[in-house]
Amino acid sequence: MLDQFLNQITQGDCLELLSHLPDNSVDITFADPPFNLKKKYNSNGDNLELQTYLEWCQKWIAEMVRVTKPTGAIFLHNIPKWLTFYAGYLNQLADFKHWISWDAPTAPMGKTLQPSHYGILFYAKNAKHLKFYEIRYPHKRCRKCSYLHKDYGGKKPLLHPFGPLVSDVWTDIHRVKHNKYRDEHPCQLPIHLLERLILMSTDEHDIVLDPFSGTGTTAIAAKRLGRQYIGFELDESYVAIAQGKLAQEQANSRIGNVWVSFFLDEVISVRDQDWPQLAQFYTIPENVETIDKTKAVLRTSGKVNFSAESEAVINQFAFELI
Repeated sequence: MLDQFLNQITQGDCLELLSHLPDNSVDITFADPPFNLKKKYNSNGDNLELQTYLEWCQKWIAEMVRVTKPTGAIFLHNIPKWLTFYAGYLNQLADFKHWISWDAPTAPMGKTLQPSHYGILFYAKNAKHLKFYEIRYPHKRCRKCSYLHKDYGGKKPLLHPFGPLVSDVWTDIHRVKHNKYRDEHPCQLPIHLLERLILMSTDEHDIVLDPFSGTGTTAIAAKRLGRQYIGFELDESYVAIAQGKLAQEQANSRIGNVWVSFFLDEVISVRDQDWPQLAQFYTIPENVETIDKTKAVLRTSGKVNFSAESEAVINQFAFELI
């Protein structure tokens, strides 16, 4: 049953389609469902009665947990209001790991605090067997001079050369705002947000499921990172957009044999365990006294065979050690 949906975006109702998937058959599940805030989706009114909406959510959440493997993760993205309900359902079915706070400010909404983050619930199907990899992201630097924003009191040489481990607050990934990067969809997520989640919880060729595929962001992230994907989407026009974009994508988001997440030709997410392999691409100054004046640049000496797709990116990629 799984093969008929593999590496495809299938048009239809997610509950009906999920019922065709076997138990424990996909490696991770990610959902970014309608927010029930009267957003203008083509095939969804997004304006259900409260209890009707919550009962519907409870059904697809249960299905997501059912089809996820014991080693797998379940990720749910939404506003905090709905995540509080989702957590109540998930606490009965899976093991809580984290509430990831994604810093994505929105406009003030009247007599309330300005909404400044979306949440991503991170649950394990079984915490004892969860597949999980620590992720690093680049140090924050001055855009003009590339120096670190923080003063580490003489301990800069002790910092990891790529960057710190990610916490449960993500401030370095921004919403898709410019119209030229947006599809005709009211709630499009940045691809590198999904790439970080996928790198954190899957291996090459693992299966990533999104029951609310929209215009294909999750599937594109999975394909770029050499994973398999299953997408379900109610609206035919969104399915068409996703299929058109996927046809142009390749599994090429890597340096050598290491899968990474790129944004604007810079690496923004790497697995901590992959750093020893990536470090061979860098020349780090031996004289600590001159580190602040020297760039650690990417080696392209030919010791590693690069894919044709990554060659151009690799030649541009460089960062300062401090």
